[in-house]
Amino acid sequence: MDARRESECVSEGVRVIARPVYLAEHSDPDHENPRSRRFAFGYTIIIHNEGSEAARLLRRHWVIVDANGERQDVQGEGVIGEQPYLEPGDEFEYTSWAPIHTPWGTMEGSFTMRRDDGAYFEASVARFYLVSEMEPAGV
Repeated sequence: MDARRESECVSEGVRVIARPVYLAEHSDPDHENPRSRRFAFGYTIIIHNEGSEAARLLRRHWVIVDANGERQDVQGEGVIGEQPYLEPGDEFEYTSWAPIHTPWGTMEGSFTMRRDDGAYFEASVARFYLVSEMEPAGV
């Protein structure tokens, strides 16, 4: 894995690491209609509570932008059907995927978290790069 394609960010004691991978077996890069081409990317997210207070992940918001500048906003409750509760020192890891129409793009976002005292905060997911095997190494 090319380390510069992954990201890491700490917000209010919550560290979020994102590790993307190109999914060639789920992609269709040669479709004759460019709008029907699909480049599928898996990503693993690791959420580690390094702070001194517990927090529950309530919502996600992803911003996915392809090489043409086409933006997709994806929002929803929790992640992979869960709203994990992280005590100090806990870690939660999950894997999901996203399709785009171009061989490369970017992804970033945030998780809405709630502390036991009812305070909300956003745990940022720093921008990471979705790059297919078809892209030159310099991307």
